[in-house]
Amino acid sequence: MRSNIKKTLAYYWRASLHYKKTLILTLVGVIGAAVMNVIVPLYLKKFVDLLTSGQLISAVVSSLISVVVIITFLRLAQWIFYRLTTFSASNFQSKVMADLTEYCFAYLQKHSLGFFTENFVGSLVKKVKWFARSFEVITDRLFWDLGPLVINIGIIIAILFRRNIFLGGGVLVWLVVFLVINGVFIRFKLKYDLRRSEAETKTTAVIADTITNQSTIKLFDGYEREIKGFGRVNERLRVLRKLTWDYSNIFEAVQGFLMSGLEIGILFLSIFLWKKEIITIGDFVLIQTYLINIFSRIWDFGKVIRHIYESLADAEEMTVILEMPLEITDAPGAKDLVVSEGIINFDRVDFNYQKTRAVLKKFNLAVKPCERLGVVGPSGAGKTTLIKILLRLHEVTAGRVIIDGQNISRVTQKSLRRQISLVPQDPILFHRSLRDNIRYGRPEATDNEVIRAAKVAHCHEFIVNLAEGYETHVGERGIKLSSGERQRVAIARAILYNAPILVLDEATSSLDSESERLIQDALDELMKNKTVLAIAHRLSTIKKMDRIIVIDGGRITEEGAHNQLIKKRNGIYKNLWQLQAGGFI
Repeated sequence: MRSNIKKTLAYYWRASLHYKKTLILTLVGVIGAAVMNVIVPLYLKKFVDLLTSGQLISAVVSSLISVVVIITFLRLAQWIFYRLTTFSASNFQSKVMADLTEYCFAYLQKHSLGFFTENFVGSLVKKVKWFARSFEVITDRLFWDLGPLVINIGIIIAILFRRNIFLGGGVLVWLVVFLVINGVFIRFKLKYDLRRSEAETKTTAVIADTITNQSTIKLFDGYEREIKGFGRVNERLRVLRKLTWDYSNIFEAVQGFLMSGLEIGILFLSIFLWKKEIITIGDFVLIQTYLINIFSRIWDFGKVIRHIYESLADAEEMTVILEMPLEITDAPGAKDLVVSEGIINFDRVDFNYQKTRAVLKKFNLAVKPCERLGVVGPSGAGKTTLIKILLRLHEVTAGRVIIDGQNISRVTQKSLRRQISLVPQDPILFHRSLRDNIRYGRPEATDNEVIRAAKVAHCHEFIVNLAEGYETHVGERGIKLSSGERQRVAIARAILYNAPILVLDEATSSLDSESERLIQDALDELMKNKTVLAIAHRLSTIKKMDRIIVIDGGRITEEGAHNQLIKKRNGIYKNLWQLQAGGFI
């Protein structure tokens, strides 16, 4: 945890250095206001000493007025410094928080697909938000609590030492004892703050997971189970939250006892010093004002430090992600992929899921320029894995994938994916307009180009019948559209993207027969002059492919044209074709 705290603070410091001038301006305001706050009581002491000097009123009035004028200017200066702090701090914090959020967002996007399958959406959102929010809490405490506290107490102790060594020494010893007790308590409580933060993350993740699966909960009568499951998670959070609060309450009781002891002890010492004529009545006012100042600031010192540590604990989860090496990165000096022919070679490729489950074994495949290749096989055979490896959504365990003589691990991911259009089995859309979803791969495309692609994909017909047409927002993940409509929008997006390599991952699986016929026409047009890899369970969609391969157990077991494969005795493809053509018995 300690190393993560240092790393979190390092992220915050680096982000803060982008706005040095604003940070310095804020610190000047903090220091100036704190100094003014300590100087004013010195003139209050002088004011009281003048009142109790025994001189004639007429003799001290002018001096009293002079003191009041000085106090007025000091308070005005303090007000100016406070205003400087508030406005500069707002500017500084808002900019740094925006930068931190953007940095976290950008880093998350660079993580591999495997990372997102291992983490809940809700917990990731919480981690990003709390990382920036923790910076706000920490800097607030530094600007408004710790900074003024250190400056005030430092100057106060120095002044008290000048008045009397016992006054300064007594306050200094008490302060050391107080800080040591605080440090011990904070270290003790930190582990419970971390558990509480983890419990809050778990609670957020459960909420997000159940909201995402609302339809499944309703269809399978899971309401009572989910309520009970969430109740258990929420109860653990309640217990840990109450525990941390109880510890805070216990310490506040100890803190109050220590403060009362200091106040009473200083009063007794002041009486003794006054009796010896070492201090004046004005010094009584000075000491009491300083004690009130110390108590008002140090009363919340433990709470402030605890809030800082709690915030660091909240930020720690995001720090772990930021320190996590990216699984897939561009090689040093990686160049852009240039596709001239569209030749794809899988050269002795091995791939294991989670290092143990072998999916592809010494897999070899050569795809010719502009060849239309169909890929079939039983579930779990490695068909979709093949596509993810081609797009470098996963790294191969061994072997190479080569496009036009270029190893894809040596080219930039951006250029690789710019050369490949994908129509996935279950297309996910942004909660944006249909127009924005179709032109996502080519944001510079004109409205006419968007409409042209939509017409080819046969989604223009249903779009124009919507109340807002192409400006219709489709809901989270495209939930407002049917699965077939989402599929057609995804095809329109691929048509507009127009990359030289086309990948179809069950592209017609969600379509009825009539829609499939229309889409098949669109795909025939889309596949012209492109290298195509088409994965399909519905064999009718790949019947016309130049070549079909059958993958089973991570290897190619059959290959050939449709007419060749259906003649192969006891072949997997032939059995699948007969099953689909003849229906289920």
